Amino acid sequence: MMRIAADWLADPGVRAVMALFAPAGHRAWFVGGCVRNAVIGAGATDVDIATDALPERVLALAGAAGLRAVPTGIAHGTVTLVAGGRPHEVTTLRRDVETRGRHATVAFGTSLEGDAARRDFTMNALYASAAGEVLDPLGQGLADLRAGRVRFIGDAGARIAEDYLRILRFFRFHAWYGDPGGGIDPEGLAACAGGLEGLAALSRERVGAEMRKLLAAPDPAPAVGAMAAAGVLLRVLPGAGVRTLAVLVHVEDAAGLAPDWLRRLAALGGEDAAARLRLSRAEARRLARLREGMAQDRSAAETGYRLGIADGTGVLALRAAMAGRALAPAALASLRDGAARVFPLRAADLPPGLAGPAIGAALARLEAQWIAEDFVPGRAALLARLDPQGGSAPRR
Repeated sequence: MMRIAADWLADPGVRAVMALFAPAGHRAWFVGGCVRNAVIGAGATDVDIATDALPERVLALAGAAGLRAVPTGIAHGTVTLVAGGRPHEVTTLRRDVETRGRHATVAFGTSLEGDAARRDFTMNALYASAAGEVLDPLGQGLADLRAGRVRFIGDAGARIAEDYLRILRFFRFHAWYGDPGGGIDPEGLAACAGGLEGLAALSRERVGAEMRKLLAAPDPAPAVGAMAAAGVLLRVLPGAGVRTLAVLVHVEDAAGLAPDWLRRLAALGGEDAAARLRLSRAEARRLARLREGMAQDRSAAETGYRLGIADGTGVLALRAAMAGRALAPAALASLRDGAARVFPLRAADLPPGLAGPAIGAALARLEAQWIAEDFVPGRAALLARLDPQGGSAPRR
């Protein structure tokens, strides 16, 4: 039997939660993403637990042990236990009695096989004991995970009808866990194409959350390309295109840039992305800066001066991707130089005769000249260029 090795197995909070069950005559297993990631040597942000104990019993056991318990989804069998300062979702083993989209009627059970059968992908239907011994109730999860095959459990169309967000999850999981050389599961892809109408019922928040995770993958371009081929990308982000994204990933790799989902969203384009994906105001502003920077013909130095190093680097990478070339080290050096520059004039430096809009206009003209002359003119030289009306005199 395979045994996983993960830091979270020895976490005191995790151990405190798992210790509730066996002395009380119940069983508990780690389940889902934490097990999947441990098998392939990846980290886990959440540790989820399945148990044969009913939710009310979990609440009672936690209370007796002095753990804080929150009935976050008790109707569906989920109780959140706080141990070691971190939340742990504990869910009673379930089987679906009736499914109506996301609103399924479930019955609690004791069978790992029944619980596994209601999950989305085979690689997510993996369990592990408190000692780290891995269980694969359906007999498919380990093999698919190791081969990089993202497959729906059972009938793909039926799994999608239970929750249409699984269409987006299918592509997101392919980007993170799929074998780039193995292609995408044809049955799953066909089911996604057949379920397009269901995407309209998804909230923009849920769609945006999935797109963030997808675009943060090491190389999301093949998965996004498959989304486009299936018609999914058109429904989620009309007008988006994959070509610049695919080149951008190579530009990032060559320049040693970490993945940035917003930079990649800028590469995709698309109509009204901020509203369709329910971006925050800060995210929407940054996306607008990146897209505007892509379209501007500014030098690398001016780009750094106006946008700073982080967004300036993003804009240079996007421009390079659009042009199908690498990001030149000289351009990055120039950008860093521009980002360090500080315009030597402020409104208080201008003659007292200037007022209102004339102040901003004069500063803008002088700043443009200062940038065009490689940030060389100093305060006195720039002030000498002001004419009596507050405009900038011709350069000598």
